[in-house]
Amino acid sequence: MSHPSLHDSESRSAIEARLARVEGQVRGIRRMIGEDQACEDIALQLAAARKALDRVFYEMVSCMIRMEAPGNAAARTEHAKKIAELLSRFG
Repeated sequence: MSHPSLHDSESRSAIEARLARVEGQVRGIRRMIGEDQACEDIALQLAAARKALDRVFYEMVSCMIRMEAPGNAAARTEHAKKIAELLSRFG
């Protein structure tokens, strides 16, 4: 079975752009901490960065789901189990 990957260049570009924004958010959070800004303001920015990372995570899971399932029933069951485990651990 092949490992799913982002073969669609549009999807890849969108995810790379989202991750670049997250990098900017994290840099901003570090700056806010260095400037001793209010904890509430920092927490709000942390929540926004976390949500953006969650969106990338779910896009990766979606990629796994869209991947062509293996031909036999046992392999399809194993593929579904792997996705379910990933979601239960991190989703």
